[in-house]
Amino acid sequence: MPIVDSSYNPPLFFKNGHLSTIYSGIVRKVKNLEQIRIRITLPDSDFLDTDWSYASSASKKLVIIIHGLEGSSKRAYIQGSAKVLIESGYDVCAINLRGCSGIANKLFRSYHSGATEDLHAVIEHVLQLKEYQNIYLHGFSLGGNLLLKYLGEKRELPIEINGAVAISVPCQLADSLHQLLQFKNALYAKRFKGNLIKKLKSKQELFPDLILDTDIENIKTLKDFDDFYTSRAHGFKDAMDYYSKSSSLQFLENITVPTLIINALNDSFLGTECYPIEIAKQHNNLFLEMPKYGGHVGFYGKDNITYTELRTLEFLKNLS
Repeated sequence: MPIVDSSYNPPLFFKNGHLSTIYSGIVRKVKNLEQIRIRITLPDSDFLDTDWSYASSASKKLVIIIHGLEGSSKRAYIQGSAKVLIESGYDVCAINLRGCSGIANKLFRSYHSGATEDLHAVIEHVLQLKEYQNIYLHGFSLGGNLLLKYLGEKRELPIEINGAVAISVPCQLADSLHQLLQFKNALYAKRFKGNLIKKLKSKQELFPDLILDTDIENIKTLKDFDDFYTSRAHGFKDAMDYYSKSSSLQFLENITVPTLIINALNDSFLGTECYPIEIAKQHNNLFLEMPKYGGHVGFYGKDNITYTELRTLEFLKNLS
């Protein structure tokens, strides 16, 4: 499909990518959204928590939302999306990936950018829980990469899955990491690393023989974290092996349902390889929109509704 033209043109203040990113991630608040928690037991005996929001009348349409790195269902970008969707007649299942619901998961492993087995487990649970005729996947950043990989893994998708929208996606993980390690993203990287180290210390209490104090002290960058923990806990050789095998870029050509990717051109987390322009041009189901502005999961909009929330709703309605 041709590249999708974007109409996003925010106020001057939000044309700055960093300001847009920070406002969305820290300042923005979403109120009056009810979320009902349902815990799912996973095939390996671990668990993850999902938070559900429902349309005012019985719906046969469900959107499954997946957060980004160190996010949760309580983040404004998740709750804002959920609120817009339920007000338009969709039910919403917001996933908290392993260890992200405020309660530590049971196993040494946790979540990562390519853990599609957990998304598959949620979808299987949903199909048993209620009869939805149309299911859509919606992910942000890491969650966007996860859903794109899931859709492109040549698995037999449930017939109920009819489309997807992915926002601010690091389609090529090594390229994104390279950006995060640059000075322009130092504050973001420090924040991510601090949260990950905090969780690793909690994990150390459960598995003291597998995580030593010296191991934690040696983690200086996000790549160090992935070299020590992410790769080791999830069966990869090292961080680069993890990035290589988990990047969604290599799976995009296999996607068979209509899928929209929105990656802002001023997203400081994304390098050139995270904009799959040539793939989208030749693809029947992949729509790539690259607004000039938006930062990383920013996209400020009027009345506390972001541009991507409205675009997601528009895209899904056109699939109905």
